[in-house]
Amino acid sequence: MRSETAQFVEFRRGAELPPVRVRRIDGTSVDLSSFRGKGVLVNFWATWCAPCRRELPQLEKLRRTIDSNLLEIVPVSIDRTPTADLGAFLKLLNIRALRVYHDPQGHIARGANEGVDAPFVLYGMPISYILDRQGRSAGYVTGELDWTGSDALALLEHYRRT
Repeated sequence: MRSETAQFVEFRRGAELPPVRVRRIDGTSVDLSSFRGKGVLVNFWATWCAPCRRELPQLEKLRRTIDSNLLEIVPVSIDRTPTADLGAFLKLLNIRALRVYHDPQGHIARGANEGVDAPFVLYGMPISYILDRQGRSAGYVTGELDWTGSDALALLEHYRRT
């Protein structure tokens, strides 16, 4: 899949992720392994990223149209700002249906040149990883994408079934 601003990079042999615990902005946390059995879209974003601000409403729209029993959407802010500030930002964008996560310390995602192991690598912003039903990382997309477009929906449907 390719758009003007993004291209999906598929891993030849997706590796099963180690336990990855992510914290929601409401204070609860969840391990990504709890989503096995359905496709997972893990999207890393930040308030300072203009393409992220345009993409988040697309993820909101996707959340409202796709059954959460089939696809889990995990938007993770990498902002170092307080969680309360993220809540205000999301309110401005009218993000209500998404369960949003926060990784201010970079425990689950780090830049490619940071030299620290993390389950996900940030090659650009925004960046989205797709996990298949077995919890394996299938690939990633860097750049802004219309997640409600036919190509994106077909890609998600493929990994929701594998």
